[in-house]
Amino acid sequence: MQEIKQLHQQAITALNKRDFAQAHSLSVQIIKHDPSHSDAYFLLAMVNIEVGQIAKAIKLLEKALSLSTHVEYWVYLAKCYSLRGEAQSVIHAAEQAPLLQVNSPLALDTLGVALSRVGLHEKALQYFGKALLVDKDNAQFCYNFAVSSKFAGQFATARVYFERAITLAPDYHQAHFALSDLGGVSAQANHVARLQTAAKRTKHVDASLHIAHALAKEYEALGQYPRAFESLHAAKRDKLNSLTYTFHDDEMLFDSVQQTQLSAPTSKEMAAGHASNQPIFVLGMPRSGTTLVERILSNHSDVLSAGELQDFGVAVKELSGTSSPHVLDVATLQKAMLLPPVQIAERYLERTLAVVGNTPRFVDKLPFNFFYIGLIRRAFPNAKIVCLLRNPMDTCIGNYRQLFSLNSPYYAYAYDLENIGRFYARFHHLAHQWQTQNTPNFMLLNYEELVREPQKNIECLLDFCELPWQPQCLHVERNQAPVSTASKVQVREPINQKSIGNWRKYQPYTELLQALFKREQINIET
Repeated sequence: MQEIKQLHQQAITALNKRDFAQAHSLSVQIIKHDPSHSDAYFLLAMVNIEVGQIAKAIKLLEKALSLSTHVEYWVYLAKCYSLRGEAQSVIHAAEQAPLLQVNSPLALDTLGVALSRVGLHEKALQYFGKALLVDKDNAQFCYNFAVSSKFAGQFATARVYFERAITLAPDYHQAHFALSDLGGVSAQANHVARLQTAAKRTKHVDASLHIAHALAKEYEALGQYPRAFESLHAAKRDKLNSLTYTFHDDEMLFDSVQQTQLSAPTSKEMAAGHASNQPIFVLGMPRSGTTLVERILSNHSDVLSAGELQDFGVAVKELSGTSSPHVLDVATLQKAMLLPPVQIAERYLERTLAVVGNTPRFVDKLPFNFFYIGLIRRAFPNAKIVCLLRNPMDTCIGNYRQLFSLNSPYYAYAYDLENIGRFYARFHHLAHQWQTQNTPNFMLLNYEELVREPQKNIECLLDFCELPWQPQCLHVERNQAPVSTASKVQVREPINQKSIGNWRKYQPYTELLQALFKREQINIET
């Protein structure tokens, strides 16, 4: 018994020192001596989380929980499920770790992050808040609390805690960017000097990218557009050079969709789908107005906002069983076309149940679901698909100016303006192909027309979605639901035309982009 205690303590020490090989070896030794030692399985799970083996970590945590229902095991199981985007499982695990029973500040923060990842920001704030009561001087806890406050629309609170995180850790690059992203910058109140100093200290490419985007936000607010562009260009070039990405990677996806999904499903295939019309898919290029449309629809009493769900793509990946490490790739898209459509639909509804419950309708607004339109039509013949189309120049500059998730597989194209233009052109042609085929339950919605004549276009949108008119849909600024997307600040304003033509502030840097759209015969005038 004493030997096992010593091995256990040594394994914990090794894990804390990030000596994962030693922690793994010691945990295995414990299990050989005592196969019912729950914490040894837990420590093995921690090792597997650190090295990215999430599926294995889940199995180890489930084994630990079969031996002891320790609350911390549930916390880290929630973390694992959140890393896989499995909202329903996150909610279930979190229910087993209620706020009153979790006392470790790290465990509280970990569960808060898991809840935040699946869009449950207000619940996450409870765990972050308790963590800060125990350890108020932890920069990471301050930052995480601020992020969820920001998504929940509590901007003043977010500012306070981003500033506190920076005070505690002056090189906290994510906090610098998040603070600048909140806006409120003026000649009298800005962070330019502090950011310039941080930029000189920053060595890592991802940290530099965050600081560059923060500087660009502040330069823009001060009307210094050349400095904003130069800041972005240098950091994005370095980031792109650190990747193995080429546009050919995305080109193959578009080719696969056009080769396999554009054919109209047969009546037999349509009959083989699921009868539900519960999901409304809002999709399109990022920065094209998808969040605005989601806020319009979710202000309707019959519609719930489910956010940017990964569940359709994950359901397709799971059922396809392809061995590739990516959720979205050519092999998976091709294999998915052979699946019974109703299986995809049922798996999708199963995955989303914990988030959407029994609400009559819900919005899934993952922009890149446009790669699955053909599969969505077969799986849900009665579901509505709203595809946003915005001015190509505004869309592309919007993508270039945005700091997207660095861990997402979707956004590698966004580090280079020409790549963004080529990506937009392929999307543009694909969207119009769906439209020209008179695709049932498919609507191409123009962003500029929507914001210029909101009542007319919202009436058409609700009619298309078979929803009765409700005047509150005109007032997105009254929608209090959390927003986790890049539009989290803008969509809390009334519908307006302020973003139309913003690309012209960067017009001197867009000659190649304009030439590309001329070749592709895509009109850049709004």
